[in-house]
Amino acid sequence: MRLWKTVVLSCAVWMSACAVHSPDASAFPAEQGVKVQVNDQLVSFPEAKPFIDSDGQTLVPMRSVFEAMGYRLDWSMDKGQGSIAAQDTKAKKLEIKTGAGEAMLNGKPVKLQNGAQMREGTVYVPLRVVSETLGYIVQWDNDNGIAIIGQDGKYHAPAWYAAPTAAAPVVAAYTPPTPTVADKVTSTAQTLLGIRYVWGGTTTKGFDCSGFVNYVFDQYGIDLPRTSLEMYDSAGQSVVGLQTGDLMFFKIGKATTHVGIYLGEGQFVSATTSAGTKIDSVYSNYWGSKFIGAKRVI
Repeated sequence: MRLWKTVVLSCAVWMSACAVHSPDASAFPAEQGVKVQVNDQLVSFPEAKPFIDSDGQTLVPMRSVFEAMGYRLDWSMDKGQGSIAAQDTKAKKLEIKTGAGEAMLNGKPVKLQNGAQMREGTVYVPLRVVSETLGYIVQWDNDNGIAIIGQDGKYHAPAWYAAPTAAAPVVAAYTPPTPTVADKVTSTAQTLLGIRYVWGGTTTKGFDCSGFVNYVFDQYGIDLPRTSLEMYDSAGQSVVGLQTGDLMFFKIGKATTHVGIYLGEGQFVSATTSAGTKIDSVYSNYWGSKFIGAKRVI
């Protein structure tokens, strides 16, 4: 069995009768990337990634980590501040706001050394919140760059090991990845920013929202219904976890009246009546309350 060394995360405290350690990744080379593990399973980060800030603090995308731990998350936005309520099956409930120095745990206020923060549409929380606030065991494996959350109250070996460093590494020529259809769709959509809004418009002389989406996808042989309502009713398949290239639908008034293309990191592009084709955040005060679902057509 391969031996592995765990570097204990600084500032040990006792909570819920378990030894809990606060993450301190200051000795780890941040450029190598950070992985997170819950019990024996690595957490998948399809878009936003964990990172180590300038203070050596590990920050993780809240949605990916908490959903991997079995929490249900409810989101809301108020004047640019995100509010997230995370609740697990054992009725442990954490309520946290971006930029706030205090959270609520099962209805009781708790001080945070560092709170949640919003970066490019993604809410990040320090891993200290998982250890010091929720009381889970957290180990930092410096050799492999993995933060290991022992949600079951046990210590775990890494689920992934870094490759040994060769004495004289051979650097292969870099081959850029082949763009996917989703990559091409989002790239094309972003070349059309600033085109004016025209009701019923389907060309670069002017778009309405569904005309814009149809124009972009038509470049790659993907035929979609003409209106946003028809797309929502019959195109592709409904999805919960968003991927780049997904269609995002919004209800303005009493009907599905707006559609855009997801770009990743909480952002989407669409043809708006106010400013033509532009990029917005799904977490904004305006769009967040109107988002009703997403469909995948590629």
